[in-house]
Amino acid sequence: MKMTRRQGMTLLMLALMAVTAAAQKTFTLEDLNFGGTNYRNMIPQNRSLTWWGDQLVHLSGDTCWTVNPVNGKEKVLITRDKLNKAVGLTVDSVAVRSLASASFPYPDRPVVMLYNETERLLVNFKTRKVEWRERLCDSAVASEWNKQSHCEAYVMADNLYVTDGAGNTRQVTSDGSRDLVYGQSVHRNEFGIEGGLFWNPQGTRLAFYRMDQSMVTDYPLVNVPELEDTTRVIAELAPEKYPMAGQTSHLVWVGVLNVATGDTVYLKAGDPTDRYFSNISWHPDGNIIYMMEGNRDQNEVNLVAYDAETGNRLNSLYHESHPKYVEPQHPITFLPWNKEQFLLWSEKDGYNHLYLYDTSGNELRQLTNGEWVVMELLGFDVEQKAVIIAANAESPIQQNLYRVDVASGKMTLIDEGGNGWHTGRLSASGEWLIDSYQEPEVARNISIIDTRTGEDKRYFTAPDPWEGYTVPEYRCGTIKAADGVTDLYYRMVMPVGFDPTQKYPTVVYVYGGPHAHNVDARWHWGSRSWETYMAQRGYLLFILDNRGSENRGRDFEQATFRQLGQVEMQDQMCGVDFLRTLNYVDTARLGVHGWSFGGFMTITLMTNYPDVFKVGVAGGPVIDWKWYEVMYGERYMDTPQTNPEGYEKTSLLNKAADLKGRLQIIIGLNDPTVVPQHAYSFLKACIAAGTQPDFFVYPGQGHNMRGHQSVHLHERITRYFDDYLK
Repeated sequence: MKMTRRQGMTLLMLALMAVTAAAQKTFTLEDLNFGGTNYRNMIPQNRSLTWWGDQLVHLSGDTCWTVNPVNGKEKVLITRDKLNKAVGLTVDSVAVRSLASASFPYPDRPVVMLYNETERLLVNFKTRKVEWRERLCDSAVASEWNKQSHCEAYVMADNLYVTDGAGNTRQVTSDGSRDLVYGQSVHRNEFGIEGGLFWNPQGTRLAFYRMDQSMVTDYPLVNVPELEDTTRVIAELAPEKYPMAGQTSHLVWVGVLNVATGDTVYLKAGDPTDRYFSNISWHPDGNIIYMMEGNRDQNEVNLVAYDAETGNRLNSLYHESHPKYVEPQHPITFLPWNKEQFLLWSEKDGYNHLYLYDTSGNELRQLTNGEWVVMELLGFDVEQKAVIIAANAESPIQQNLYRVDVASGKMTLIDEGGNGWHTGRLSASGEWLIDSYQEPEVARNISIIDTRTGEDKRYFTAPDPWEGYTVPEYRCGTIKAADGVTDLYYRMVMPVGFDPTQKYPTVVYVYGGPHAHNVDARWHWGSRSWETYMAQRGYLLFILDNRGSENRGRDFEQATFRQLGQVEMQDQMCGVDFLRTLNYVDTARLGVHGWSFGGFMTITLMTNYPDVFKVGVAGGPVIDWKWYEVMYGERYMDTPQTNPEGYEKTSLLNKAADLKGRLQIIIGLNDPTVVPQHAYSFLKACIAAGTQPDFFVYPGQGHNMRGHQSVHLHERITRYFDDYLK
């Protein structure tokens, strides 16, 4: 039979489509996993940018360029080779090896901070002279430098040291040990704590943490000898001070060093037993310290001022309480134009907002408000008295940049487009803003924004690093939570070559815990690259942010109080109900995977719904919250003594007999966060119950697998689903 012209064109198009599909490359885990050999080439390109006052500077290893904020044009500012020669840093041991980490600490001076192998240097690139240099301490485990006094505080061999601007070093403490820790994070890094050294603005006084953990029980982690180490035969104990919920915790004090005199006083905050000290900040004059003080129940917090000279308590400026918990995360921030007024963060109206207070403790006004949260305070426009913030006022799954007038509270969206996930970095005066952002279809754009006019200039557009690869479809939508009212956001990653007439094995990826989310308006709706790898292998991936996750307000997160895993499980099952409405989802081949809190949720779902989930992979799972750390565990569950019903209900030891599907548990042998006792105890419970989980351990690894071992981990996870779910 003779072929018509239309039939011929159709066959030609099909042939071209087949050739195009064949030409598309497929991903490997070496491409997609952060430990992979090709990962750096597969992530969206970026620009390393910093501010020198109001001058934007583009950094690279060999060159720094100034960037015109109006037209985006670049001009060479300094080069590494010329700078090294000009200031005499010609010997390899003292030469600056890279400009990529350069910074410009003084807005009005042509001075750049650089590093060589052994020193920190301040170089004047106009006079071509080294203005100041300081030898670095290689063995320091924590350090903090002050740009005004050039003083550096650091911790070495468990003790605190301070080197002044003239290079003189003083050992501040001499009794440091595993039991007595100075100058480092305390309270297990909760309450926004990221370090233990706090300079006043002038660099003349240093506040520091002192933590006595001698009374805290050692958890017996073990270091297995490395294969290449032929000198060791027996594994060694590597104990971790680990205060479990309801048990004795450490004691914390805050010391203040006067650099000029060498004298140290401790803040007279009273008995530190069962109290938390966080969010340390200084008055602009450098003589008063402010600190958030919370009780162990975490349902009350006070902002207290102390005299830095004497350590005496001055007054309490703010008190907040809640029947469930109060969780301070941010220090107060003083207005640059008024040293007697500051911004305070609080969720007291149900959402994380900024409030204006004075140093007498008077609330002047609520600066931001609405059913959304402030996510970051980027800084101030000093001249026009405005604050620049990041918030999700446009959508719960977006982060946008705003200008807020402090006097009127008027808030103006200033980022490019108003969509996606925007990260900002403000210039010294606050007039200019770097806006680096992603959207679901945008790998990365960078714009330069005039915060006063809202005008923006596109500076950089990243190419799609996945161009030429077979990429799945990414979808985003909402379903109702188990309460029938609350919207929950989900992401779906469709199988490559998706055919709606086919049925696909489906994996629910879950985290579900506080201070985290999975779905947002970033590139590919925030999809993890392993999801793409699985979609390439014929799976559908479903990810849902249940109640209890972040950025949705206090009540949304606190819905899980005293019963972790229960409300989250109900919401995740609403996601399963949604999947059941999709003809292309094979609900007879439903799997679940998560890590940490997500590992806990994986086993929770596997054992509470054993006929729903056929296969699960639980990484670093919490099994019983009584074995988790004090600060996090008691915030959400109270203590085992005060909430025995909640601990009993949420314990997975009680569910071991209900396991029916194939479950693989994976841990790091040296996990200091979710200690191995969790997994081992669940295995014991399964042995007693006659159920059969699988188990894999990574010796020498902590809560997450580092480097190339992460590639091995994700290949193992993938194979497990291939073996039992496909």
